[in-house]
Amino acid sequence: MIIGCALFMELIDATAVLTALPQMAREFGEPSVRMNLVVSLYLLAVALFVPVSGWAADRFGPRRVFVSAIVLFTLASVACACSTSLLQLSLARLAQGVAGAMMVPVGQVILLRWSARENLLRAMSYLTIPALIGPILGPPLGGLLVTLLSWPWIFLINVPIGVLGIGLVVRYIPDYPGARHRPLDVRGLLLSAIGLGGLVFGFEAIGHGLLPRYGSLALVGLGLLSAVLYVHHARRATHPLIDLSLLRIPTFSVSFWGGNLMRIGSASQPFLLVLLFQLCFGLNPLQAGLLSFVGGAGAFLMKLLAVRIVSRFGFRRTLIGNAVLTGLTLAATGLFDITTPYWVVIVVLFISGVIRSLQFSTLGALTYADVPAPQSSAASSLSAMSIQLTMSLSVGVAAALLSLIMVWREHAVLTESDIALVMGLAGVLCVASALVYRRLSVTAGSAVYASGER
Repeated sequence: MIIGCALFMELIDATAVLTALPQMAREFGEPSVRMNLVVSLYLLAVALFVPVSGWAADRFGPRRVFVSAIVLFTLASVACACSTSLLQLSLARLAQGVAGAMMVPVGQVILLRWSARENLLRAMSYLTIPALIGPILGPPLGGLLVTLLSWPWIFLINVPIGVLGIGLVVRYIPDYPGARHRPLDVRGLLLSAIGLGGLVFGFEAIGHGLLPRYGSLALVGLGLLSAVLYVHHARRATHPLIDLSLLRIPTFSVSFWGGNLMRIGSASQPFLLVLLFQLCFGLNPLQAGLLSFVGGAGAFLMKLLAVRIVSRFGFRRTLIGNAVLTGLTLAATGLFDITTPYWVVIVVLFISGVIRSLQFSTLGALTYADVPAPQSSAASSLSAMSIQLTMSLSVGVAAALLSLIMVWREHAVLTESDIALVMGLAGVLCVASALVYRRLSVTAGSAVYASGER
């Protein structure tokens, strides 16, 4: 729960800031479009430093890195709140991104080393809650703080959370020693940084129109080229920064590819729901955020049931069946229109949240089920890197598809049917991930729940 709270703090901050951008633009005297730098620079910093998180955890010890990341995130939050110009805020957001890149993967390393193998599924079900609720609670919380107080409070709220988190980590989390003999893969760091930075920022630029289309595509192309060069480098390096040999572990490989396909389909749902509720239904940001929040509320219920469901059906059957249900509920949200009763919207979103919570809790546990302890840091970095990339890709692809559909259908303004088509395609991707999970054996990952149930 301590690690989950750190993740929650980061996700709340990353999403709550969206509601404050117009107020910041007026106070700084900047055009609204330039305020996108506040979001984009944060994502860029995360993409650049996620790959080095595993090496840092091994080199200096995960608790030391985790505490340092919380301290940096808290101080950067204060710097954000005290900013008087876009330049100052952008620099502070870069520091926040560096800290965020370290907090989540290193927190997972601690969880993997501290939790018994048979309790891994239960632990991951707790960790999934802030991951689902944070992005949904962020916008309404940000809207509330901006409306009642002012935009600096979006960042200042991190201070008591950070101070409490540091105290809890120091008191309750073991201080695992580092391995000072492992060198830093400098060439791998440069290639991965350029690759991830180009891909994440390129997809973000496509999704939010930050750059001309050719500039965004050039960034994506640079990212792809660097990624290919990194793969070639990693095959020959003695200590690669991102260990691609982990993909030879069957459970890790299936979780990696299936989970990425699932996230590309499902991570765009909050983005699409905001467009649907605000642009098509005419709701204000606070109303739209509160309506979307019921999807995260379902995560609490599934926390209590995840272990029992997986124990009953196994990882293979749970992931296959739940992938189909995820796709169906995602497509169902695209069928909402202005006449849909609110109780129907709430019920569908709640069920969707329950199903997604089960899917990502199960995937989180299966990802590390067969990973040897010495490779836990590398596995966490690779997993965090793929999550960051596919979530950016999901929003970018959804935004690009909306633009193409509007041009194809000659719509001057966005309509419910345009969003429904994209929701349907996203649902198809989620269902397609079930084909990846079919590669699992019937007993795959049983060690992470069978012993605990006995």
